[in-house]
Amino acid sequence: MKGQIILITGASSGIGRETAYRLAKAEAKLILTYNRGKARGEAALKQCRKLGAADTLLLQLDVMDNDAIAEAAREVKKKFGAIDFLLNNAGVGVFIPFGKQTLKDIERQIKTNFEGLIKVTRAFLPTVKKGIVNIASAAGQEAYANMSVYCGTKFGVRGFTQTIALEYPRLKICCVNPDETATRLSGFQGRPPAEVAEVIFRVVSGQVPCSGGNDVNVWEVI
Repeated sequence: MKGQIILITGASSGIGRETAYRLAKAEAKLILTYNRGKARGEAALKQCRKLGAADTLLLQLDVMDNDAIAEAAREVKKKFGAIDFLLNNAGVGVFIPFGKQTLKDIERQIKTNFEGLIKVTRAFLPTVKKGIVNIASAAGQEAYANMSVYCGTKFGVRGFTQTIALEYPRLKICCVNPDETATRLSGFQGRPPAEVAEVIFRVVSGQVPCSGGNDVNVWEVI
């Protein structure tokens, strides 16, 4: 992975941050994005440099904002020209009964987890040289109560991933599906995010197959 250019959305905390750290140890060149956590993003970038990242770039990116996506794509192209891998990791969840979710709750989950992922992929696809890894979920394979919209978006991510893999067979395209992981999303309950990051690392480094939009289930690898 040394010298490979990898973009990670939602890299200021949780799975995204741990993935950045794992790739930094392998001396990758990293592009980290954050939405509102600027201080966390800067801290993650600093740690990546300490861990050995060959080069770094930090970008503010709200995946719900079309202009922000376009600007991020321009900045990346200006600095690196192209990227080896795109890791679509940014995500949000509201875990309450469907009838209690507000329109804002629904819109934010759909726009971040699904629409934003699609738009980010569209923006960066022309410059991706090796592959795209989308972080879906066990909740994209099985329904869970109080997670209706979240499940819907993650089922959608898997369908989108499988379809673009058919259209771009030259690229390694797949989903990594975490189970419950100890991040802010879960109230810090579940699997250490570093374990999910290790699976993502194995995927992008070729140790775990990634092709045809296949599913890589974290609980089956770790």
